[in-house]
Amino acid sequence: MVKIKDLKEKDHLKTNLMLKSCTKGTTSKGSPYLNLVFQDNTGSIDGKLWDAKVQDEANAVQGHVVEVQFEVLEYNRNLQLRVNRILDLDQSTIDLSEYIISSAMSRSESESMFAELLASLKNENLRILVSGMLDKVGDSYFKYPAASRIHHSYMGGLAEHSLGMVRLAEQVAELYPLLNRDLLIAGAMIHDMGKTAELGGMISSEYTDQGRLLGHISIAQAWLAEVAEEKGIADSEEAVLLRHMVLSHHGKYEFGSPVLPEIPEAEALSLIDNLDARMNTLTGILEGVKPGQWTQRIFSMENRQFYKAKGSAK
Repeated sequence: MVKIKDLKEKDHLKTNLMLKSCTKGTTSKGSPYLNLVFQDNTGSIDGKLWDAKVQDEANAVQGHVVEVQFEVLEYNRNLQLRVNRILDLDQSTIDLSEYIISSAMSRSESESMFAELLASLKNENLRILVSGMLDKVGDSYFKYPAASRIHHSYMGGLAEHSLGMVRLAEQVAELYPLLNRDLLIAGAMIHDMGKTAELGGMISSEYTDQGRLLGHISIAQAWLAEVAEEKGIADSEEAVLLRHMVLSHHGKYEFGSPVLPEIPEAEALSLIDNLDARMNTLTGILEGVKPGQWTQRIFSMENRQFYKAKGSAK
């Protein structure tokens, strides 16, 4: 089976791919078309199906593995599919491992690291709060992506992102004694747990109704308040500060934070979050760029382009 990472310009192929997302559009002349994102376990690629018919829309089932007939074009220095035909398949016969991108960090590694970090928290209240939050989200913490598309958008991405932030947080806390190490680590571990209710699952890139109406920040903060109340520590300083870190971790109002960081640990957390997300975004995008060439404009990074140095690994 041909994989996305092996596609080349001018290829004409028919193969099975997972349809990650599908949105309808209309040309300036009123002709309907479909914006498509396909995925397998080696990556994802955008596609367009022009002059879309009713049957095409019926076959474009988001989250399903579909048979796709296409040719590969280059557009804005990136490969894209011009889809000629799409056909929904019997999902009971599909091996999903061929189509789901997974974190390089194994499930056992993530669970082991989380347990070690939890045990390392010397502050009992913070240890209780983090443990209670994991009880709320359960298995999903180690399975879910951290985002629908931009960064860590693959199975296990939520744990990879959060625990990657912890690695940074450990070094930052050591460099700046001003910071409360336990509070910063606890914030990194739980800040995005609301994603398990915001996102539609490991395959779908859609947001849930709860996710669209409330957002992961509000969801996680509410869960944390419930845990603190259940454990009888709602009035503790640790509970209030950790809730503040969840609420402020996007750093700015325009980025979705209902409050701005107002303790050093919250400021550090928002910067660490942004750094880890951006480096993951660049890693994924630059993998598909040849040394000596530029990326397309990256909307999530102020619409900038990035150059891949000639000495970079291919």
